[in-house]
Amino acid sequence: MTVRYSHPPENGHEGVHLTDHLRDVANRVRRIVPEDAETAAGESLRELVETLAYVHDFGKATTYFQDYLLDSNHPSPEMLRHHSPLGAFLAYHALESRGFKTESCLAGFVAVAKHHGNIPDVASYVFDRSHRRRGVTHESETPAERRQHAIAEQADDIRENAPAIADEVFQLATNDTSSIDEFLGGFGDLLNEIESAVSADAPGSDFSRDSLSDACYSLVLESWGSLVLADKTSAAGEADDLDRSESLYEARQPRFERLDEHVQAIERDADADPSGNRQERLNYHRSRARDSVLENAESFAKNGGGVATITLPTGMGKTLTGLSAALRVRDELGGERIVYALPFTSIIDQVVDEVESIYDTDSTDRLLTAHHHLSETTIEGVGDDEASDLNDDVSGMLAESWRAGLTVSTYVQLFESLAGPSNGQSMKLPALRESVVVLDEPQSLPLDWWKLVPRLVELLVDRYDATVIAMTATQPRLFENEVELVDKPESYFETTERVEYEIDPSIERYIADQTGPKSHTDAAQKLINGGTDSESTLAICNTIDSAKVLTERLTERLDDATSIGAVYEDALERSGSVDEIDPGALASRIDDRQGRGLLHLSTRLRPVDRLTLIEVAKDLTRRGHPLIAVSTQLVEAGVDISFDRAFRDLAPIDSIVQAAGRCNRSFERDRGHVTIWWLDVPKKQDKTPAEAVYNRGTALLPVAAETIESIRDGRTTVPETALARTGVVTYYERLKSDKNVGRDEYVSYVDRAQGDELGALSLIDERRAVEVIVCRTSEDQRLVESARIALENHDFSELEASMRKLRTRTVSIPVYGRGSREERELRDLEPVHRDTEIRKIDARKSHYDGFFDADTGFVVPDNTVERRFL
Repeated sequence: MTVRYSHPPENGHEGVHLTDHLRDVANRVRRIVPEDAETAAGESLRELVETLAYVHDFGKATTYFQDYLLDSNHPSPEMLRHHSPLGAFLAYHALESRGFKTESCLAGFVAVAKHHGNIPDVASYVFDRSHRRRGVTHESETPAERRQHAIAEQADDIRENAPAIADEVFQLATNDTSSIDEFLGGFGDLLNEIESAVSADAPGSDFSRDSLSDACYSLVLESWGSLVLADKTSAAGEADDLDRSESLYEARQPRFERLDEHVQAIERDADADPSGNRQERLNYHRSRARDSVLENAESFAKNGGGVATITLPTGMGKTLTGLSAALRVRDELGGERIVYALPFTSIIDQVVDEVESIYDTDSTDRLLTAHHHLSETTIEGVGDDEASDLNDDVSGMLAESWRAGLTVSTYVQLFESLAGPSNGQSMKLPALRESVVVLDEPQSLPLDWWKLVPRLVELLVDRYDATVIAMTATQPRLFENEVELVDKPESYFETTERVEYEIDPSIERYIADQTGPKSHTDAAQKLINGGTDSESTLAICNTIDSAKVLTERLTERLDDATSIGAVYEDALERSGSVDEIDPGALASRIDDRQGRGLLHLSTRLRPVDRLTLIEVAKDLTRRGHPLIAVSTQLVEAGVDISFDRAFRDLAPIDSIVQAAGRCNRSFERDRGHVTIWWLDVPKKQDKTPAEAVYNRGTALLPVAAETIESIRDGRTTVPETALARTGVVTYYERLKSDKNVGRDEYVSYVDRAQGDELGALSLIDERRAVEVIVCRTSEDQRLVESARIALENHDFSELEASMRKLRTRTVSIPVYGRGSREERELRDLEPVHRDTEIRKIDARKSHYDGFFDADTGFVVPDNTVERRFL
């Protein structure tokens, strides 16, 4: 038999025979796609993708490809050595031979054609690849027409030079209902048939999307993602024998009982008495809410699942309650995986740390995966076609494929993997089948996506049989037919009122004529004078620059203040390792000093430093040490810390309510005090921070200000429930009715299977950013060197281990203005490795003086260009 390789002999390894690879990919498909999974037309999805597996690399059987594979300098014509186009047409032919509907054949065509690429505009792509004109000369042929001739030539080459392989592939792919002779003999008719499936009826038109159903895009995703995962892991060489008791792709499930035991232990240690003090009443209501959610979650699952919500005030333990509900639903519906999605990378590690502690595990096994862009390990230059098979990091692929029982990730990873995913992102799609997806703080989704996300959730529920749980204190009600799992949510808001809101005169001036914001100097004085010497105060700013200026004004006016950042830096220098620092001991050192503690928090501080500093602040507030913390919005989600007073720069109502959740969080006093003010322009900017952040695109501040005015009813103070319930509902209703938030065209991209348009969307601002690893200790420098060597040697296991720690030492710096001095400064920093864009600095060396400040974090020295937002 003629030897044909899918992957060549190299580096001392034997080559992989093509038919062995095709059979292996098909075997893996059986592990990845459940037996009962169906297309919208009721066909077997597993059988569909198995068929694609048998044909996807059929084009590699040509002499042209084999010559190129064994000698990359061989002068084979480029078009004749591309293998995916032939596989795509054979996929359509094979699926049609097996009786699949036209749309399923089209989905298979695209999945194979793009198994090394990204999803295109389906109708346009299919038409372009199949359309041919009559009577044109060879010289005037389009690239697509020349490709069609190349495909026929490739198939003929295989028939002549590898007939046994052709016979085997056709027998497997078509269930012995067709042959390569029939394929070649009917190739012209096949082109006509594929073209007509997406042709426009109107004369003179090229193609139409009207023939595609609303389920076409999801079918392409389902078949493509499953094929890519099976193919990439097969190419990487990790065995997955069907006779093994545990598949490579199976998850280890976190048990509900283990989490329940953990919660019960917490409740045993905390008094839960509805007639006791406020803290005891809070514990009682937390327990009552969780019991209610679990009971309703079970009923929800027995009724088939769908979309549910959990609406509870901040501080009510939503993380553990939401995870408990997800586990209960998973067990009831018989699913395998849970995906916990968060809006910000900054709070992923907090959730992961808690889960690791509960289940005595880490995020490197099959029970738990932490996944966001900083955890991915990519090599530049590895892209389409054969080059993508260079990656042999199977464990990394499986982590990025969300095969663990519980994956903690971001909205970016979840929703961008459903809306125009990259080839690598597609591998996580099979894991979403029959999963439970928890959306933490869904109001944080960009407004432009407020119509697209419900469409994607509908796709998850209808096509992937997933269940979705959205949980927050400020529920935006994005989804139709959502089921609330909390009995009478308003009762929990009423019984757990912890704060009252004060409306600063600057807000009145904004409402009246949008003049007269509060200066940072006056704001600093208010923070100093507004409370007693033993109180803790939090000020949340809208931009990094605003927070920095406010910190500077406080430093100028607090002669006896203790810089917590400076104390932390001293501890780092002494210990040489972040892991050696005890936040409690650090808090004790600060508590022994006179004067207030002063803390600055923003995303310019390394994540590992922020977490430690927050723990120090928690300890100080518990001790009653006077403390002023200035932060950006990062503390509004997932940070379990409580201050006596809080100040929030003008923002959307949901952000104000989230900020209030950091005040009197555990009922340390009868009422906490939250002030809403409007801060002035910092330094040389043109707009106030509030206007710069929240009036871009859709102007949110007028809606927020009008909502505040409508519920304050002439009062200078507003009860918490009035803002947290009435205010939130009113605000979202006005956004939807007055601003019509959400882009309708985004939804049409899904319905019209326009993968290219979806792929151009992003959940985050389309701004360039530079990732910079900030080394502050010798341990940090050793990790960088370890990552560099691992990347040099393509040692992906060691690379992942190093990068997992380094991502907590990394800051992401947005760059505004192409070619700006700021961008040049960042690009001139030393890269970790020549094949990565990640930069590094050693903050201990004089060469990097000015790039890092112990209090405020990373900064480009002497910055005079566009200011940077959070």
